[in-house]
Amino acid sequence: MLGMGSALETLCGQAVGAGQLRMLGIYTQRSWIICGVTALVLTPLYVFTSPILQLLRQSTEISELAGKYCIWAIPQLFAYAVNFPIQKFLQSQSKVWVMTMISGVALAVHILLNWLFVTKLRQGLAGAAIAGNISWWLINLGQLIYMMSGCFPEAWTGFSVSAFKSLTAFVRLSLASAVMLWYVFEFYKRMRSKCVLIV
Repeated sequence: MLGMGSALETLCGQAVGAGQLRMLGIYTQRSWIICGVTALVLTPLYVFTSPILQLLRQSTEISELAGKYCIWAIPQLFAYAVNFPIQKFLQSQSKVWVMTMISGVALAVHILLNWLFVTKLRQGLAGAAIAGNISWWLINLGQLIYMMSGCFPEAWTGFSVSAFKSLTAFVRLSLASAVMLWYVFEFYKRMRSKCVLIV
């Protein structure tokens, strides 16, 4: 999901550099469409986590716990689909402090919700997932309100049908970004394991 959303970083940087701020909103909407479809495609993996893990010879107890958590965490998957594009929209316009403040408030709420659901109400993994769902959607709500509040009159002009144009090219760029991030992650993993062996 991060890879699918990271294509937006390149496009937003180019749009800001070229002075085409209007395209930031269009690109963000395109990314929402692509990330939303990606979340939809990944949903069955969340639903069938338990049998998939058992098929991969994971213990029954761990498979069942992971499956239970994943079912409850499905709303977070769609929260990521909304969040990553908004992050790129705001980062490209140097609004990092706003994101930090919104995340700080959400973190405080998240701690409170975890205490409430996990400790007080004894909901365990399901409670942790519910707390995560609320926290992620709270971040999204805060960022969306800021994004659409009129602070970006040139970059956000509202929802547009232009977001549905050139989706194929956008998907190709998104997939390339996802593959690139995967390779970087794999390279980092290999280098880290070599460093551990040397030590």
